[in-house]
Amino acid sequence: MTSRRRAPEARAATRRTAARSTVTAAAALALGAGLAVTPLAASAGGTGHGHGHGGGSGSTPLRVATYNLSLNRATEGELQADLSTGDDAQARTVAEVVQRADPDVVLLNEFDYDAAHAGVDLFRENYLEVPQGGADPVRYRYAYTAPSNTGVPSGFDLDNDGTVGGGNDAFGFGEFEGQYGMVVLSKYPIDTRNVRTFQQFLWKDMPGALLPDDPATAEPDDWYSPAELDVVRLSSKSHWDVPVRVGKRTVHVLAAHPTPPTFDGPEDRNGRRNHDEIRFWADYVTPGVASRYIYDDEGGRGGLKPGERFVVVGDQNADPLDGDSVNTAIDQLLDNPRITDPRPTSAGAIEAATLQGGANATHWGDPALDTADFSDAAPGNLRADYVLPSKGLKVRGAGVFWPTQADPLSRLTGVYPFPSSDHRLVWVDVATR
Repeated sequence: MTSRRRAPEARAATRRTAARSTVTAAAALALGAGLAVTPLAASAGGTGHGHGHGGGSGSTPLRVATYNLSLNRATEGELQADLSTGDDAQARTVAEVVQRADPDVVLLNEFDYDAAHAGVDLFRENYLEVPQGGADPVRYRYAYTAPSNTGVPSGFDLDNDGTVGGGNDAFGFGEFEGQYGMVVLSKYPIDTRNVRTFQQFLWKDMPGALLPDDPATAEPDDWYSPAELDVVRLSSKSHWDVPVRVGKRTVHVLAAHPTPPTFDGPEDRNGRRNHDEIRFWADYVTPGVASRYIYDDEGGRGGLKPGERFVVVGDQNADPLDGDSVNTAIDQLLDNPRITDPRPTSAGAIEAATLQGGANATHWGDPALDTADFSDAAPGNLRADYVLPSKGLKVRGAGVFWPTQADPLSRLTGVYPFPSSDHRLVWVDVATR
């Protein structure tokens, strides 16, 4: 989640008119009908898309989604135990959301990692492949997961509280290794031999990194000692380039879950890290000098090649106008010339912002774009989750699974305490061409 920093007035003004103008009469009409989606999308839940939105000769329609489903647990092994029977209420609910959206490829954020991948298999077999709430089962033959920096001890006092150990001193916040991990599920083959992971990339190795600064000293960017900078990793979880074979095309699924830009102090170590975790993909998709510094966990260097197709997916924990992220954090992707922003919307988000009020009433951003239902006091609801295709993928539709309260499917999203997650599934339909 995000909660602290407001975009500067000058910057907000450049987006304000465009953002608010998107709440048109058509959106208002959709709100009354329980449906608000971008052109050619199927429904609030994404049901019935049938992989058939077209896209021209030789193209394959593809629905890509991201979902922070909050399947994290307090202790190691607890998630596997919860998923072992098929009776976990939250798992049934988030599985039904996935079934109704029916994406071809989906990134799951906040899914605890285990080395045996037992949790992934149990979720598929006991939940996704079993009808939930009247929805059709969905089968993902292919899955990818890998270790996360969460809970991995750094051996240093990274939060400078005088002690070493615990979640705040891990390479990524977590009470055990793999907490809040990630999974990519796909109906299409994953080219596992060419997956690239960037779990161990050091923050200091990003040119011009926004390293945190100790406000008690005169030295710049000195929150971490030189010894700490030699081990501190950029990714709070990991960054993955997962190539998926769709017909004759390869689409690179660029998956990550940057840290929330909160839970820190004036040094802003989490806010700055969030910015640079987002920047990593902006550089990675830019061929040439911008990505030359990047190295993966196997020692391979550089980013994507010109013309390669990709989709950036994940809970980025950054709203372009509201909340606590560094002012330009998500703009690094939204304004990237190689990326399309489909601006997925929902009627449920508009309704929630109106009914909940509080911080939502002071937001600059269009509430139709919100993807997360956070505290009404602060930060309010935000756009935190993104599916951002490359320019080489033609967008055919997009939406956020956030039904209005009058829609029977609102039982899947609900209000706090949520039956599923405080985030909503976001999907985009593209033609691979």
